[in-house]
Order: sequence, then C-alpha cells, then structure tokens
Amino acid sequence: MSRNLLSPFAATVMATLLSGTAVTAEVPRVAADIAPVHSLVARVMAGVGTPDLIVPPGASPHAYSLRPSQAAALQEAGVVFWVTPDLTPWLDGALETLAGGATVVELLGVPGTQELPLRQNALFEAHHHDDGHEGEAHDDHDHAENGHKGHDHEDHADHAEDDHAAGHDHDHAGEHDPHAWLSPQNGAAWLDAIAMTLSEADPDNAAAYRANAAAGQQELAALTGEIETILDPVRDGNFIVFHDAYQYFEAAFDLPASGAISLSDASDPSPARIAEVQARVTEQNITCVLSEPQFNPGIVASVMEGTAAETGVLDPLGSDLEPGPMLYPDMLRNLARALADCL
Repeated sequence: MSRNLLSPFAATVMATLLSGTAVTAEVPRVAADIAPVHSLVARVMAGVGTPDLIVPPGASPHAYSLRPSQAAALQEAGVVFWVTPDLTPWLDGALETLAGGATVVELLGVPGTQELPLRQNALFEAHHHDDGHEGEAHDDHDHAENGHKGHDHEDHADHAEDDHAAGHDHDHAGEHDPHAWLSPQNGAAWLDAIAMTLSEADPDNAAAYRANAAAGQQELAALTGEIETILDPVRDGNFIVFHDAYQYFEAAFDLPASGAISLSDASDPSPARIAEVQARVTEQNITCVLSEPQFNPGIVASVMEGTAAETGVLDPLGSDLEPGPMLYPDMLRNLARALADCL
C-alpha cells in the first residue's frame, strides 16, 4: 500500500536531485513542533532541506522541557511551524524568547483549517458527522498573510500559566480541540500554508516547495480513500479512547468514539470518570477500548474489567515511526488499522 504514496515522493526528490539548477541561496533553517507537523514540513522541503524537530517522538507535547540542541534550533530558525499554544503552552514563551526574529506560523489558524470545539464530558453524543465538517474552517486569518510574520502572543499569554502543570482533568485552555493534524484535510491545507511560507522565505526554491506540496496533497487524497476502505467493515462498531485526541480523525472518516477515559494526557482520570466510562462500556456494548503507548495500561484494564471488549493501541504522534516525510501518512494509516483490528 505504501508504494503508491512513496512513488510520487521519490519522483519529486529524484527530479530535484537530477535537475541542472543548483541552489545558490542559503536555505532557511526551519523548525517544527511535533513529529506530524515536522513530517508535513519535511514533505514540502524534500530535495531542498531538512527541518528540525522540537518535541522528540514519544514525548508529550503538552509538557516538555527543551534540551540545549532544541533551544539552539529555535534560536537559529528563520521559520517555525507549530500547531497552537493550546497544544504546547510551554513553547509560546520559548518562541518569544528564542525565535523572536523568525516567521512563526500557527497552523491551527491558517486558511482552510477545520477547527472542532473541545468536548468537555467523558461520554460523547452518539451521532455521526455526516458531512465531516461540524467545526469551522478558516477562510481568512492574519497568520496566513505576509509570510505569517508578527506572531501575536497577547491572545494566548495565559496558556503558559500553571493550570497545565497543576494536572487538572482538562489542560487545553482554548475553545478548540488542538489535535487538528489528525484530519488529512487539515494536513492538505497545512501543506499549502507551509509551501507558501517557505516560498516567501526562500524564493529560489519556491517552485520545488509548491510542487512538493501538490504531490503531498495527491498522496493524502489517495491515503484518505485507502483509510475509508480499511474502516468500511467496522463502521457499526463502538469504541472508547483513552485520551480525547481523535475527534478530527473521527469526523474525517465518520467513525465517532463513544467516549474517552481521559480528556487530557497530562493527568490520570478521576475514579468518578472511570466509573462513568465503565457504565458506558456495559450499556452500549462497547467492543473496543483503545490506549496509547505512553499511558498506564492498568487504567484501561480497570475500565474493561468484567466486559468482553477488545483492546488496542492508538498513537496520534507516530512515536514509533522514523521522523520524516513518510511519518504523517504512516501515522494516519496506522490509526485506521489499529481501529479496524480492535473493532
């Protein structure tokens, strides 16, 4: 299956390497916050350069301490891509301190991005997203203009306060779910924004950035069809996730979860919340309870106690994958396969 995605990528890289035009200007240093965003940036930069990854695979984006090498990457970056301060509140201050002269792009705010509201409860409404677009998509946003310069910290300065560190059950301070990379439609929109920003920062390679983004969008369109095929046989299944991070994936493929054991990956769920989810598992005959690689499997076991539900593992960050241009499509494909296997 992966050959169909790899071939356009390989062709783009080979065309760039074999072309007679040498890169005369210095390619800007580029940084990305999490591995899925880094993968999209790497796809656009294929054959031109390699971005730096700030949050390493396996680390939680919600609470991370920069290592010296990562701080240096931010300090030397001419362009930085990140999802939103609601996902990485600690990065907000680091960008202001270390990357004050860089072009900073908050991807959740670029045109074409679908935003979904945060879900506040342990149990979700039992309905399907018929059109896959319950949330709002940006038609215009200041971050998409003029190379996305002028990163504004005033609107979200409070996100870096101690609420997150306190470990309460919900640590996203904004109104929208920040896990927007789990929609391939958002990934396609972000490829455009990445290519536009890099083209403005590095005009000599603008054609390569645009071509890579277009090829990446074609790959994501093919992948979307592949995932639909994987999920078609299990659409009637009911499942519970550990961490409420998959709303965008659920909406994109019309496969809603019944609830989440935890709203946040920053703290363990309360006993009351576990009891509420246990009741849903029994009442709705939930057949699948999904954990994540970094979470305590004992919590999932307590939810499944006395039920016949299967268990599986979802990885929304691709923590077991090699960082690079293939991580993003491989991560989405792995999510679909894990869901299908569990259901």
